[in-house]
Amino acid sequence: MNNFIFPVAFEERMKNQLGKDWPKFEGAHRQSAPTSIRINPQKSSALELERIAWTDFGYYLNERPSFTFDPLFHGGAYYVQEASSMFIEQALKQTVDLTKPIRVLDLCAAPGGKSTHLLSLLGEQSLLVANETIRARATVLAENICKWGNPNVVITNNDPQDFKSLNGFFDVILVDAPCSGEGLFRKDTSAINEWSVENTELCSLRQQRILQEIWPTLKENGILIYSTCTYSQKENYESVASFINNKRAKNLLLATDPAWGVTETEYQNVTGYQFFPHSVKGEGFFISVIQKTEKEDEPFIRTKKNFKNAPKEVISQLADWLKHSDNTRYIFHNDLVISTRKDQVEVIEFISERLRVIQKGTALCTVKHTRLIPEHALALSVQINSKNFSCAELSHEQAIAYLRKDSFLLASEIKGHTLITHQNLPIGWANHLGNRTNNLYPSEWRIRSKR
Repeated sequence: MNNFIFPVAFEERMKNQLGKDWPKFEGAHRQSAPTSIRINPQKSSALELERIAWTDFGYYLNERPSFTFDPLFHGGAYYVQEASSMFIEQALKQTVDLTKPIRVLDLCAAPGGKSTHLLSLLGEQSLLVANETIRARATVLAENICKWGNPNVVITNNDPQDFKSLNGFFDVILVDAPCSGEGLFRKDTSAINEWSVENTELCSLRQQRILQEIWPTLKENGILIYSTCTYSQKENYESVASFINNKRAKNLLLATDPAWGVTETEYQNVTGYQFFPHSVKGEGFFISVIQKTEKEDEPFIRTKKNFKNAPKEVISQLADWLKHSDNTRYIFHNDLVISTRKDQVEVIEFISERLRVIQKGTALCTVKHTRLIPEHALALSVQINSKNFSCAELSHEQAIAYLRKDSFLLASEIKGHTLITHQNLPIGWANHLGNRTNNLYPSEWRIRSKR
């Protein structure tokens, strides 16, 4: 860290922006970045660690462990996330009635930190659409959301302009916009190497295009949360300013505790909240919240009714697989059974007819003749009724071997499909056939690295 060098143009701009605080900002970049996690409240309990002040679920770690070799990480007990970005919890709680069923879009969602955070804040009657434009990143997003285990989410792989058929559809939109990454310089040296004045200008234009294209999908009086991991005023304020200055939206102010170290700033009539690494225990982050004031007609939800119900004999076998299954709709597609809430089926089908959906609800099982083969997503689901399955508790060493997809043998008294757990947290399935055990952990998820 002693040889940390900023790009010259960046340093000049930040000296003007920070004034007397520049030496503190520079000094913070010569220190190690803090490590933080956010627990899954449906899979974990409170930890005896230093809490992150602006969230109910975040903690600082004393040191950075090897998360790859922690089975609880693979089971979705927690997510490794930068502390400053967890401030979206305050933006949502202070501006939205979370007791009501709402539709939320996380437009630039990969790899899934903010989407999993949203799922921990939303009620089960609300629906999250987590979108990622780049297909490879959408696959990573789907994996992380699957590990989190919530059913009330649809994952899409679309460009912002593809949402034009959903005008007036969402109550809340989170745009964690692609940016120049200045706030990550301390953690990511590649962000320094890729930085240029021209790139910040290109990012600003891209951000404005994204917001203009997605804006019609926000309901009248809906909330747009805009965030970046940069300090550039061009990227942070100008992207939002046009909506406020054209009186299409109003800026919403957030309450912060002075002890948090968050800096409230104003530029071009936009108020935002900036996180600097010298004033908070976290990285650079920016957030601004606006409320739509212009008229926007909401869509009439009508579908082609193409979702098919699973056969009755299959549904009867699934009755004990889930908790609270009375409000569950079982969708059947290509021998796969997917569960969703009954009161969300029509909306999910409406979305599926208009967007490229790569995952919805919870994949429960594949039907092979008269047998139901449980899906990995079921093992990780917060809805699984684990007491109705055979379970095998593995030690840490055994669990790592399982996550590597190594061969192993369960106890002889265990038969058939078995829920694999570590510290009572499900991490996947195995199928015990008497003289051998098939490891059913997804090949594409397996641990490949060495210690």
